[in-house]
Amino acid sequence: MSIFTPTNQIRLTNVAVVRMKKGGKRFEIACYKNKVMSWRTGAEKDLDEVLQTHSVFMNVSKGQTAKKDDLVKAFGTEDQTEICKQILAKGELQVSDKERQTQLETMFRDIATTVADKCVNPDTKRPYPVSMIERAMKDIHYSVKPNKSAKQQALEVIRQLKETMEIQRAHMRLRLVLPAKEAKRLKEKLKPLLQVVESEDFDEELEMVCLVDPGCFREIDELIRCETKGRGSLEVLSLKDVEEGEEKM
Repeated sequence: MSIFTPTNQIRLTNVAVVRMKKGGKRFEIACYKNKVMSWRTGAEKDLDEVLQTHSVFMNVSKGQTAKKDDLVKAFGTEDQTEICKQILAKGELQVSDKERQTQLETMFRDIATTVADKCVNPDTKRPYPVSMIERAMKDIHYSVKPNKSAKQQALEVIRQLKETMEIQRAHMRLRLVLPAKEAKRLKEKLKPLLQVVESEDFDEELEMVCLVDPGCFREIDELIRCETKGRGSLEVLSLKDVEEGEEKM
């Protein structure tokens, strides 16, 4: 005996559902677990790695796909891939309470790890342990925002923690080599971006070792590459402003 399966039914397993209500109707898409947040933070850019199927559903668990008329009425198009992108961006990820709690705890630790990696105690010039950052985040009652990346939230946490503890972004130690012809002019342009100039040596070219805030690195790199047309160089000596004798990171 053959079993009849309606043509508008698709069965999927191990699925994460993203739901959106629009035009009085419910629309859902079927995604791979753990991929929705990667897409929203920009870590995952391949839509096929996120969507199990480009179909739009009325109900994923029952396998009921949405009717074209309903899609056009709600979204103004029947292009299901474009509709999937809209739902993926603005819809609500359906997860169990336990899954949601686990995700929040993981992200909380990721944020604390990022803060610990980027910052030091300005008095000791040493990084804080992750556990201490986690405690400090709990003390200020920091609430994780699941739609923002850990890196974005780490910058916000640093700003908030500065009000309650001694903390600053770690400096990067860089070696800059500038051609003699551009050295003086370029040094003036770089000056506002440099925290401390540790050494300066001028022979046939200007070589400087300096400390900078990690947030300025890209601007410094771009300035040297553009102004010297590739003849200058930038080398990262360490990612943390560590005491002499400690291992350079």
